[in-house]
Amino acid sequence: MLTGISLAVLDTSIANIALPTIAADLHAKPSQAVWVVNAYNLSVVMLLLPLSALAERIGFRRMFSIGLVLFTVASLCGALSSSLWQLTAARVVQGIGAASLMCMFGGLLRNIYPLRMLGRGISLNATTVAIMSVIGPSIGSVILEIAHWRWIFAINLPFCVAVMFGLRYLPEVPRTNVKLDWLSALLCMLTLGIFISGVDVLGQSIWHGLLMIAVAAGAGYLLVRRVRHLPAPLVPVDLLRIRPVAFAVAASACTFAAQMASFVSLPFYFQQILGRSYLEIGMLMGAWPVGTAIVAPVAGRLSDRYSAAVLSGSGAAAMVIGLATLAFLPLNVSNVWIMTAMCVVGMGFGFFQTPNNRAMLSSAPRQRSGAAGGMQATTRVFGQSFGTALVAIAFGLGTHGPVVAVLLATLCAALAIAVNVVRVKKVSTGKPG
Repeated sequence: MLTGISLAVLDTSIANIALPTIAADLHAKPSQAVWVVNAYNLSVVMLLLPLSALAERIGFRRMFSIGLVLFTVASLCGALSSSLWQLTAARVVQGIGAASLMCMFGGLLRNIYPLRMLGRGISLNATTVAIMSVIGPSIGSVILEIAHWRWIFAINLPFCVAVMFGLRYLPEVPRTNVKLDWLSALLCMLTLGIFISGVDVLGQSIWHGLLMIAVAAGAGYLLVRRVRHLPAPLVPVDLLRIRPVAFAVAASACTFAAQMASFVSLPFYFQQILGRSYLEIGMLMGAWPVGTAIVAPVAGRLSDRYSAAVLSGSGAAAMVIGLATLAFLPLNVSNVWIMTAMCVVGMGFGFFQTPNNRAMLSSAPRQRSGAAGGMQATTRVFGQSFGTALVAIAFGLGTHGPVVAVLLATLCAALAIAVNVVRVKKVSTGKPG
């Protein structure tokens, strides 16, 4: 499962650094080559919830097998592509395969680890996702240094084959007999696809972006009205009636918005405001996943014993402290102080993720673990897309855009604290939270 996570997350960012090389080799415009990345990401976003619902009906092991085969074949096709449209088509299929894998990670965790050890399993998952999210471009740059860009896709093949030998060890998860609502699936894909595209357009044209977001909101409204009274609905609005799940979703969206706003804006901040070199920027950005990796095992053990609201709130508070420190550092500050602040933010992010995800997954009924896992992944992508939009808006404000973007990331982390404060109060008053 962790190898599947690594493959799916790694391919979200590994191709980014190769886009100029791919465009030149395939005689394409840079604006067209961007679709090598966009095709993958849009496929993942649009299909997470529909495929998680399908997995509950056909079985997790079968869905994992289908996703792995699609991902493997698409990786091979990507490596053999001779034109941009072939590569883009391969990336669409690869995104479908990745979505088939990603949509089940939460549900698989819930059914692999006993409840008393669920926090440890989630911490392993969180650490893997955090590290793979960051090192993708670095691995891509190493491959480009020693080999052709096609090896960025071909390198997946031996790992995919290795995972195939372990498929029989995946658990069989109880299935639901409720018929899949295909119209809801279509509305879900339209809602998320148009919303994410609208968020991307915001940085270029605010009015066009807002119009697309409004259309997505309309489709989302129709979708919620259609599914709110259905048993085991495709969009799991029934799980949001469970208070701990609703709190976990809200906090997760805020925190991942803070994370992505930070990841996108900090390289510009370090270069344009603090005057750091590319080599220094790589070193400074690396302190975040180091902090996450250090604290994730500790957070996993604590989340099996203590309140998710207190632990997640503490993690969000550490993120606020670290990000606020970065925003107000003097220009002549030492790299040691910057790395310390980045490590604090990473530790806060790792300390937040595990208990919050545990609360989300353990509070949902076991037979709905697939839906809970799909909602977890969708919330992450939604938050990250919103964080990217905040950076685009901040950069449009002028030369101080990077500083404003870091402050907006701090604000998102502060909202996560507020969510957890309310969650603590609900618990202290005897209400389930």
